[in-house]
Amino acid sequence: MATVDQRAVPDLLGVLAYAELTAFDRLAEDARLAPTLDGRASLARMAAAEVAHHGRLTARLRELGIEPAEAMAPFVAPLDAFHDGTRASTWLEGLVKAYVGDGLATDFYREIAAFLPQPDRALVEEVLADTGYADFAVREVRAAIVADRAVAGRLALWARRLVGEALTQSQAVIAEHDRLAELIIAGTGDLAGVGQLLQRITTAHGHRMRALGLNP
Repeated sequence: MATVDQRAVPDLLGVLAYAELTAFDRLAEDARLAPTLDGRASLARMAAAEVAHHGRLTARLRELGIEPAEAMAPFVAPLDAFHDGTRASTWLEGLVKAYVGDGLATDFYREIAAFLPQPDRALVEEVLADTGYADFAVREVRAAIVADRAVAGRLALWARRLVGEALTQSQAVIAEHDRLAELIIAGTGDLAGVGQLLQRITTAHGHRMRALGLNP
């Protein structure tokens, strides 16, 4: 792997810190849509894990001598635009959004993290680890489909919209931050490597769709 520009580290930590903060906000909001108290409590616990991840990322930024708010600021507009444009209106839509939409973004950031030096690589991999949401979302969505087969079609359409919006958001973030783009090119080696990275992300997305019981 080629040497990467370590100036990209604060950019990646900044976008992840804001992503974790917004994940906390959304999970706390979606918890209120839960049809059961158990579901509400499960999402509340996951929200707490996300804000803890945010704290670890901001602590690392401070260790690097960078103010977290400044590192996050460039990413507020594109991430907010994505979430404002894909606001879930139901409990199930919220589950699919976090599992499919955020899952795609997580795969993308995890791929980039592989190019980072330690200890930042380990930190990013740790905060991107599943908090238990995947199994919870799959269980809830599959149960809803068993109860009403029409749910599958509606959620499949929703998931496709989420993926399109997520890809657009990711492209906007990369296009406006040269160091992240350079990190990807340096890490993958060439355009063929970038293509392989995108193929891995696409394959993982297909696995998630099938896990939910939706068409890939």
